[in-house]
Amino acid sequence: MKAFVAGATGETGRRIVQELVKRNITVRALVRNLEKGREVLPAEVELVVGDVLKPETLGAAIGDSTVILSATGAAPSFDPTGPYKVDYEGTKNLIDIAKTKGIEHFVMVSSIAASQLFHPLNLFWLILVWKKKAEEYLQSSGLSYTIVRPGGLKNEDNPNPVVMSSADTLFDGSIPRTKVAQVCVEALQQPEAMNKIVETIAKPEAEPKSWEELFASVA
Repeated sequence: MKAFVAGATGETGRRIVQELVKRNITVRALVRNLEKGREVLPAEVELVVGDVLKPETLGAAIGDSTVILSATGAAPSFDPTGPYKVDYEGTKNLIDIAKTKGIEHFVMVSSIAASQLFHPLNLFWLILVWKKKAEEYLQSSGLSYTIVRPGGLKNEDNPNPVVMSSADTLFDGSIPRTKVAQVCVEALQQPEAMNKIVETIAKPEAEPKSWEELFASVA
């Protein structure tokens, strides 16, 4: 397995890279800025320069990768087209290239409440609307996929057990980014994760379960 990570220098993306490295999985990390990539990513990771908004850069960047993990996301800004461009067009570009490359599995980080039009997050230039559109594009692509919808993202880890649920069943709760990274990497290796949307949070009162049990519990 050789993993390509888009959004690799973001808070969630860099944790996905670290989790892959921890498991001795070869990583190609997409960066727009080599200097920033070297600062925040492990030395053993191969950095490739490109941009999901410039599809002509993606083929060479993906190279001989066999799986893709996408943790891209529009940064808060005053640009009303940001979520449309990054969360939808950028993901769409990545999916299109993945199809030509024969990618074996595509893991996309989305968000719980992605189907809720009137969610407060949509005040940020309809960000959930565009994430949902990207999800639908991936689902109809013919690629093997897992869509991971985490709850509120925490930078600090905690010992709370992971909870997984089917699409549109979790509407609040939070999860450390390190656990989101673990969910994404496990999705590459668990047959029960294939072609599913998994919503995930971490709760102190939850019963600890194996990854196999967690993914199998999602319809």
